[in-house]
Amino acid sequence: MTRVGVIRNAANPAGIAAFSAIQNAVRSLGVEVSPINVRDPHEIERSVAALARSPNGGLIVTQTASATLYRDLIIAVAARQKLPAVYGNRYDVTAGGLISYANDLLDQFRQAAAYADRILKGAKPAEMPVQAPTKYQLMINLKTAKALGLTVPDTLLARADGVIE
Repeated sequence: MTRVGVIRNAANPAGIAAFSAIQNAVRSLGVEVSPINVRDPHEIERSVAALARSPNGGLIVTQTASATLYRDLIIAVAARQKLPAVYGNRYDVTAGGLISYANDLLDQFRQAAAYADRILKGAKPAEMPVQAPTKYQLMINLKTAKALGLTVPDTLLARADGVIE
């Protein structure tokens, strides 16, 4: 892969930060990164189609409310354009996306419950540390991989937390 489109919400500071982090991460790999904004369905369609016109492209779909809103469209357009895509939410993979590597939401809910318990027992929220996710999940959709003509290495399948066949 030499080019990647990053689906993000440019109006959201988190979308801007995610795009910047991705640019920094792939800089040493020689991968061209371009933003794809999710303001409306037509923009998604046009931008993904433009990315697909050149070979060796793929998508990164950031975990934002806008990407969730247009989940079905993004998955359908990626499939129609034969673009591999990595998502920031496991539910995108169960909906037909190729692969996701994302924080484990159930684990985060458990952490939130522990936080609430500490607060109810008298801890001051302002004095409690911010916690980042500690558990991540790799999900792979083999049906989508097959439709894209991709073979997923056995070593990657062995590391996956979930595989859709």
